[in-house]
Amino acid sequence: MLSYTRTLDQNIAPPVTIALDATPLSVPTGGVARYTLELARALAARFPADSYWLLSDQSLPPLANLPPNLNIGGNPGNPLVRRWWLLGLAREMARVGAALFHGTDFSVPYLPVKPSVLTLHDLSPWLESDWQPDASRIRSRTPKLLRMGLATMVITPTQAIRTAATERFSLAPDRVVAIPLAASPHFRPVSAPPAERPYFLFVGTLEPRKNIGRLIEAWREVRKRYDVDLVLAGRVRKDFTAPAPEPGLRVLGAVAEEDMPALYSGAAACVYPSLYEGFGLPVLEALQCGTLVITSRDPAIQEVAGDAAILVEATDVQGLARAMEGVLKNPSAFDGMKERALLRAKEFNWERTAELTREVYDKAFRAFR
Repeated sequence: MLSYTRTLDQNIAPPVTIALDATPLSVPTGGVARYTLELARALAARFPADSYWLLSDQSLPPLANLPPNLNIGGNPGNPLVRRWWLLGLAREMARVGAALFHGTDFSVPYLPVKPSVLTLHDLSPWLESDWQPDASRIRSRTPKLLRMGLATMVITPTQAIRTAATERFSLAPDRVVAIPLAASPHFRPVSAPPAERPYFLFVGTLEPRKNIGRLIEAWREVRKRYDVDLVLAGRVRKDFTAPAPEPGLRVLGAVAEEDMPALYSGAAACVYPSLYEGFGLPVLEALQCGTLVITSRDPAIQEVAGDAAILVEATDVQGLARAMEGVLKNPSAFDGMKERALLRAKEFNWERTAELTREVYDKAFRAFR
């Protein structure tokens, strides 16, 4: 189980300029976009003497409330962006004076001119082709970057992914560090008027890996005995077949960040039966809101949830239905688990994630040849 037992390296590098891959921010929602922006903000706030730059060959939306030492660079109109990972990025790093690059989304520069850190969020691109149909470049490129040593250090979000990555890509264990993500501070219990009907909540991108079909099957079983809705909140990926409309099923699409705490807090439970995860950020967001969580026995999710969630097999529709029905039948029986949820969530925060990431940067500086 992940914990923040490590302390910040006392020999951490002096103030430096760090570049982070901002390309994930060109997509309006998603876990990698959340990770990139939250980490960048936390690094800049925790290490105000450093200078941080968000670099991309893509046009980015306006980003509000950035610390003064967090800057946006890049020039999508420059012809070098067509060879971004080979030439354009190196030129942009030189322009801003960046001493290290952090690839927040499976990639680093092709030429190892400076030390680099690569975040490997999970192994989904290599496990099931329909989980990441648009990840062909990642599937072919990232293994080469890792095996050729172009990424000086590698970050994974859980120990489960760290173990899997070292085995699959034959990485030296001391080159890979597991650093947990965190939920944004605004995720907290919120008092709101009760919903017209109780509802179960799923949060996340609607895609094949999230197991939405089995979730809907389980909810239909429960709905035979209880008048309860199922709310699906998240961007619908283009390869996902949206469910046909039916009474009680609400597909909200992407929901504004400021509205999410109330949505979590009002749910009978957050149900997250994903087939595979690298971390499972919606699980942690729900825990931080004091919401009861029903989720799958995925190793990474179990690492995050600890003993603060109800675990079921992702493919067991009847087991999922029984867990959901149990929550409705006797809600007070789970009060202790809600208290454990809040305690568990306190073990994760972006400041500590930033500290551990900055320590990895220091290790990359020392290891770079």
